[in-house]
Amino acid sequence: MTNKSLGINELFDLTHTSISGIFDGCIYPWEALPKIANCVRSYIEELKKLAGDEYYSPALDVMISREATVASTASISGPCVIEAGAEVRHCAFIRGSVIVGKGAVVGNSTELKNAILFDGVQVPHYNYVGDSILGYKAHMGAGSIASNVKGDKKNVAVHVGEERIETGLRKFGAILGDRAEIGCGSVLNPGTVVGRGARVYPLSSVRGAVPADSIYKCRGEIVSIAE
Repeated sequence: MTNKSLGINELFDLTHTSISGIFDGCIYPWEALPKIANCVRSYIEELKKLAGDEYYSPALDVMISREATVASTASISGPCVIEAGAEVRHCAFIRGSVIVGKGAVVGNSTELKNAILFDGVQVPHYNYVGDSILGYKAHMGAGSIASNVKGDKKNVAVHVGEERIETGLRKFGAILGDRAEIGCGSVLNPGTVVGRGARVYPLSSVRGAVPADSIYKCRGEIVSIAE
């Protein structure tokens, strides 16, 4: 039996990513993580055929919109697509298998690896985002990270209350729903899912699922935004 609160359409508006097809056949969004590299490569081939001179390719399997802003000090490895209006700032480190959506911000010294950033995502200051999916206009405060490997190196499970959902993945960081807000200095432990519109207090250590439209204050204290 599936948990509907963790469903793809409960977390994301798929009109805000150019690779929405990656979720075809998936029940939960993390099932798309192993498909990111091939999906980004396919998107690159599509852009080469259809985008004309709207994109340029500074390196193998890297396509950057001419309407994006990329600092000369940024390090970008493919496969990677950076879309129109995106900003990649000083010393950003993109390690491959990444799509940076329209209008997204990848900040100074931020590191990305095997990640989907929907349109309007902001990871603007000293963030690490590995094996993760960040929904439309999700925002990670300065120094917050999505940790993607457990200390014991075992497969990651997602915890929803007393329910435990096995993912079969050894590397899985976080899933952030549309407009999720992560406070400065927070750690999203492997397998964290933050619902659409939810907020996480600064300096939090988060594990498991945070419901949509709620505020994570600390472990065991999650309240509705309406309260």
